[in-house]
Amino acid sequence: MKSEKPRGRPRSFDRGKALERAMHLFWRQGYEATSVSDLTRAMGINPPSLYAAFGDKEHLYLEALERYQQRRLESVSKWFDEEPTAKAAMHRLLIEAARELRGSMLVLSATQCSAESLQPELAGRRSSMRAIVKARIDRGVREGELPRGTDSNALTDFYSAVFQGMSLQAREGATRKRLLATAEAAMRAWPKRG
Repeated sequence: MKSEKPRGRPRSFDRGKALERAMHLFWRQGYEATSVSDLTRAMGINPPSLYAAFGDKEHLYLEALERYQQRRLESVSKWFDEEPTAKAAMHRLLIEAARELRGSMLVLSATQCSAESLQPELAGRRSSMRAIVKARIDRGVREGELPRGTDSNALTDFYSAVFQGMSLQAREGATRKRLLATAEAAMRAWPKRG
């Protein structure tokens, strides 16, 4: 039995590297401000190659966001595992956000992409990050680090809002010093035991 040969010419570019370049361009410029010609130029490919490899701009964006999110979730999970307390984990999340200076691609997608077709997908991705934060806070409550009766939903929402605000401030040019000061101010709101 003969094996079928793939149709068409083989790809003459590294798909992973092209996706990485697209991710950084979308992160820097946002979905709507990035044109297909911007993408092909940054990725070093022509439009037919982009469409053949990724479908269209929307699918490319979602794949780039998936790559970003996977890395971010892995990093955050690692930080949360390394830190001995929920407070230390939250502090680290905010300090890392201050160091990023470009803001979270996931957070920025809320303000840089108004395409209705993408909104449910983007909201779902943002909620997965919230779930990791809430799980770490819930663990802190179970381990007695936080006062009994702590509203973990409200605390998660508060620190998520701070993180999101820091991302927007970073996008608007806030300095690392200013972002670090915001992180420290937010940590002073952490509930105290007893």
